Amino acid sequence: MPHRAHLFSLRFAHALREARAQGYGKPELVRDIFAGAAVGIIAIPLAMALAIASGVAPQHGLYTAIIAGIIIAVAGGSRYSISGPTAAFVVILFPITGQYGLGGLLVATTLSGIMLLAMAYARLGRFIEYIPEPVTLGFTGGIAITIATLQVKDALGLSIDEMPESYVGKLLILAQSVDTTQFASVSIAALTIAILLLWPRLGTRVPAHLPAVIAASVAGWFLGNAGMEVDTIATRFSFVQPDGSIGLGIPPYLPSFEWPWNQPGPDGKPRELSWQLAMDLLPAAFAIAMLGAIESLLCAVVLDGMSGTRHSANSELFGQGLGNIVVSFFGGITATAAIARSTANYRAGAASPISGVIHSIVVLLGLVVLAPLLAYMPMPAMAGLLMVVAWNMSEAPKAVGIIRRAPPGDVAVFVVCISLTVFFDMVIAITAGTLLASVLFMKDIAAMTRVTNVTQSPSVVDRELPQGWIVFRISG
Repeated sequence: MPHRAHLFSLRFAHALREARAQGYGKPELVRDIFAGAAVGIIAIPLAMALAIASGVAPQHGLYTAIIAGIIIAVAGGSRYSISGPTAAFVVILFPITGQYGLGGLLVATTLSGIMLLAMAYARLGRFIEYIPEPVTLGFTGGIAITIATLQVKDALGLSIDEMPESYVGKLLILAQSVDTTQFASVSIAALTIAILLLWPRLGTRVPAHLPAVIAASVAGWFLGNAGMEVDTIATRFSFVQPDGSIGLGIPPYLPSFEWPWNQPGPDGKPRELSWQLAMDLLPAAFAIAMLGAIESLLCAVVLDGMSGTRHSANSELFGQGLGNIVVSFFGGITATAAIARSTANYRAGAASPISGVIHSIVVLLGLVVLAPLLAYMPMPAMAGLLMVVAWNMSEAPKAVGIIRRAPPGDVAVFVVCISLTVFFDMVIAITAGTLLASVLFMKDIAAMTRVTNVTQSPSVVDRELPQGWIVFRISG
């Protein structure tokens, strides 16, 4: 059926072809340039903050927004999606980085990209969209809680050398370290959050991220000159320059090709590719692939509702898989479609996936031109930025709506998913939540089924039945 073709289609550059087939000229290009520039400004601080939250240097997030952003926009199946690092991945990537280093994280990203390609060719895109809403709200809410908790350390300027792995352990060490709170860090984090929340009320088209980051950086500079120590990207991160000297902040260079397994491990030495390493990373890669598929297709569904267009689920999975494979060879971390950036892209007037390409070019220019200035960005500002991201991704109003108005079964699924995500991990949460939702669905279907003896009903049985025969009507 033609109206259902988008559910089964798979072709390279599906969204780009669709946009071109409907007519693409200079007006559409101008719209894409302005929309891509606006989203690119948003993506620069976000990509850096998400890379830091994932346990790697900020430039790796920029590499992701540049390379994966272009490849997925061109090759994928959703017209307005903007891809790059997202907050949902933090809870998966951070433990991988701690145990296997950057090299292990990039190998896991490569494996997840291969899995996404396999999902696309198996035409699984249409099935992933049917994961129940209480499950998706539960694990995204759990991820938001975890991300916000991880930002408390930098937001308050606490003196903590290493965060425990368990969530309860994190809460305990944060509580024990409250007495090391730094006034300067709290002030900058609060300023960042306030601007991010209040700026949109002014009605200006300038993204709130730009004034928030600028104001936080200026405040950090003044507080630093006043003798109050403020941790910045330059004080936290460094890199080796071509002449062998050490540079502070992020390197103002284009990403270069390097085998993922040759990137440093947790001990700072290059990893070696082995079958055992691949097997060890396989569960994490599967979690990355599943979350990437869910988030990218949910984003595409949201954009379809806003724009009246239809995405190709399998083509989008193909683009996501290709983007994650390629980006891992250039030092970029895992990428997927970002709902907030994608909706901002559409609302800014985007007409085609070209806006996604423009967004990546803006991030590239930011890396090459603004690297010295980006080094002044305070870590508390990054923490404040991620706290707002965590609040937005939690979709708290929807969660409250489920708790107040949904059937008890849906509430139970939501509570199970959010609890398992926080205290265990997302894979367990999605698996348990989906299974519980399936069991409750079967229970509801069973409750709808009725069996009635209609042997004596003349309207149904209009002839004499053989001895011992009974007629039943089954409804449901």
